[in-house]
Amino acid sequence: MVTRCRLGIVLALLILAGALPAQEPAMTPEEMANFLLKAEVINSRHTTKGVTSPYRLTMRLGNVTHDAHFQPVDETRPTREFTDGSVELNFRDSYKYNIAAYQLSKLLGLDHMMPVTVFRKWSGMSGSMAWWLPVKMDEGERKRKKLEPPDKEAWGQQMHRKRVFAELVYDSDPNLTNVLIGEDWKIYMIDFTRAFRLRGELQAPRNLERCDRNLLEKLRQLDAKGLAASTKGYLTSAEVKAVMQRRDKIVAHFEQLIKDKGESAVLY
Repeated sequence: MVTRCRLGIVLALLILAGALPAQEPAMTPEEMANFLLKAEVINSRHTTKGVTSPYRLTMRLGNVTHDAHFQPVDETRPTREFTDGSVELNFRDSYKYNIAAYQLSKLLGLDHMMPVTVFRKWSGMSGSMAWWLPVKMDEGERKRKKLEPPDKEAWGQQMHRKRVFAELVYDSDPNLTNVLIGEDWKIYMIDFTRAFRLRGELQAPRNLERCDRNLLEKLRQLDAKGLAASTKGYLTSAEVKAVMQRRDKIVAHFEQLIKDKGESAVLY
């Protein structure tokens, strides 16, 4: 009979060999943030996704070893022309927006849909350091494989929350690889380096069909002073003002939908 000690060794070897998935450490968001801020980086490599050359870092603190996503991009240009021929004025691509997005998600009760993200310096670079998430695929892969979530209602509710958040932060690069899917079909939102544009208008209000009741109430309660305080050093006053302008339009949009269709058809 295999002893408990030998069984533990076998399981550890299987995990290292990739035959079994490593178990996520049971940590609170505060403990994750502390880990990201203090852990030693013991290995690094560029990730295979993304145009800004982010890093995947393996980190260790005490007896906990975990990976993190480090994104140091911080670029500003008067104009930026893209491959499709479009041009953006006052282009900004910055790790600071990842941190701002996470702070905003906490104010709205959506931080469970995002990785814990902090500011940190590593290898002479400043950047956003995010907890590496336990996911099985991204939305692009799901669509290519034509996979359907087992609970379509729960999936739809998550997607509605994501769309509201994307409109609020004016995410100008909402590609499918930035929506990650966990083993339990939980959705995570990542990579907001090209969000927080200065436009007060919404990008696609037609996508705002339904809204979480709690989220709508949190949006109503959001105030510029609190947002500025929580994102100090990451958003300018003009960017905070633009968020609040979009907030006003999102709330007005849903209030009109409720008036037209009834609360039960819009809120969940």
